[in-house]
Amino acid sequence: HSVRTKATAPTIIIMKVSAVSLLALVGTASSFVVNHNKIRETRLYERKPFITGNWKLNPGTRDEAVELAKGIADSITDDSPCDVALFVPFPFIEAAQKAAGDKLTVGAEMVTPESKGAFTGGISSQMLKSIGVEYALAGHSERRTINKESDEYINCQCLRLIENEMNVILCIGETEEEFEKDLVGAVCEVQLKKGLASVKPEDMSRVTIAYEPVWAIGTGKVATPEIAQSVHATCRKILADMYGEDIANDTRILYGGSVSPESVDMLMAEPDIDGALVGGASLDATKFGRIINFEPVLQAA
Repeated sequence: HSVRTKATAPTIIIMKVSAVSLLALVGTASSFVVNHNKIRETRLYERKPFITGNWKLNPGTRDEAVELAKGIADSITDDSPCDVALFVPFPFIEAAQKAAGDKLTVGAEMVTPESKGAFTGGISSQMLKSIGVEYALAGHSERRTINKESDEYINCQCLRLIENEMNVILCIGETEEEFEKDLVGAVCEVQLKKGLASVKPEDMSRVTIAYEPVWAIGTGKVATPEIAQSVHATCRKILADMYGEDIANDTRILYGGSVSPESVDMLMAEPDIDGALVGGASLDATKFGRIINFEPVLQAA
């Protein structure tokens, strides 16, 4: 799928191709000029952008949830450049589904690894699937810290969702202290390898990664596009080491952390940023609509 900017000038097609793949494709300047057959045979990894909203413990009532879901759905047109999903509190899932119609996907903010039994308050993947839910989050930093969810617990969530032919967005990311100590790559590698343990290559099509620097969530701080791109490229390389370059380059990696209408265009211009997991701005239909209909800033060659 192509991503089209909303310009009145001639339509510009923007493909999301990872920096690693682009370098592998181009190689040296001389090979780029001479070896045309090799270029035509080299696969370009085009990933359709994916804009998602995480409502967390919001809004306060069902009526507010319906109004918000409808407002967001109304902002999605045939020209919108991305897939869209909303992750909403359990009591609002079916109401949000009805309000949004087929404009977007409504998912769950978490899932219990267990299938059934004496687990008070638990919500199983089977329960979610039975009401039409296809996506759930796993590993969000708030659940890692507040609810003490371990990498092993998060891995079980991922496996259970995949087992039930559902999709998961695995959230990873470092704290500010880890960022300052230059541990970003190490933290992401551990969280990816533990979170995806026993996930088979053929099941990676059901997995999306969301990189969320903890220090940027809800703080108003945003990693610069250059920082975010660097971490996304690192995560893609880790995935390539785990599953091979083809799967790594097919996997969508989203950025999360105070994404706003003001920051989204520059972020989405980066080759390895395939979308966003949006918190606060997804509670405002106008703001989130602008994020959905982002306009990537073309970068000079």
